[in-house]
Amino acid sequence: MEFAEKLITLRKSRELTQEQLAEQLNVSRQSISKWESGV
Repeated sequence: MEFAEKLITLRKSRELTQEQLAEQLNVSRQSISKWESGV
């Protein structure tokens, strides 16, 4: 399983939006989106 797949699975299992996860990690929502798309 790739990092992007793991990130999506864990984020959804905790019922977090990309925005909420970004706040917790102190990064932008765009960063989360790029990580999840494998960029």
